[in-house]
Amino acid sequence: MTTSDNVVVVERHGHVLLVTINRPEARNAVNLAVATGMGDALEAADADPEVRAVVVTGSGDQAFCAGADLKALARGERITPAEGHRAAWGFAGIVRHPIAKPLIAAVNGFALGGGTEITLACDLAIACEAAMFGLPEVRRGIIAAAGGAFRLLEQLPPKIAMELLLTGEPIDAARALALGLVNAVVPRAQLLDRAMALADRIALNAPLAVQASKRVAKGIRGAERPRDDLAWQLTRQEAARVFASDDAKEGPRAFADKRAPVWTAR
Repeated sequence: MTTSDNVVVVERHGHVLLVTINRPEARNAVNLAVATGMGDALEAADADPEVRAVVVTGSGDQAFCAGADLKALARGERITPAEGHRAAWGFAGIVRHPIAKPLIAAVNGFALGGGTEITLACDLAIACEAAMFGLPEVRRGIIAAAGGAFRLLEQLPPKIAMELLLTGEPIDAARALALGLVNAVVPRAQLLDRAMALADRIALNAPLAVQASKRVAKGIRGAERPRDDLAWQLTRQEAARVFASDDAKEGPRAFADKRAPVWTAR
């Protein structure tokens, strides 16, 4: 089935749910419809006893997810729900949406910024050979506010993670594999097959045991992950200060003008 103007496509394959961000013309950037569709799909998967694993991917052969839809933001649109239980799910309906069903990212292309943060929110990841990962926000005068600023250090060696976080430099799929950010790197034509095969291997196991194992490993209690609470609080505080700065305005302007930014630390 499709959701929210067809920008999220949801398919059942046995005990596996395949969720695809379907905005290839926008490099699968996240707008409100994507966040709502993704979050609803994950909520439905968690409630369905027949679903034992979820694969998340992007459509097309260029980008897994290019992050936030900057054109929507420029028009003054929200890209995350503001009311009800959906408001707690965070960017793309996934980064603050802990579910007990295992999540596998099938990274089909560039995954910079928000795309990397979606990958970090998943439990496992398979990448195509052309995939790129990174958090370039500091190069634009902002911070990785969708979990990247703390999850990168949870999943990579700390000094390597700090280098990536503070320089904003990207890494390719081979480097991501060597660092343990992804489980495997395959040709793009094999990507979905490999991701679905991994999901099927998980689905062969006792579902209640798998889900309990994930909850313990991730510290999930109900619909929350309490051990992340302080990190999210700090992220909100720092993001509010940084996003209100002159530098946060200068970064996008310089990018649009194709020039080096002039930082003022104000």
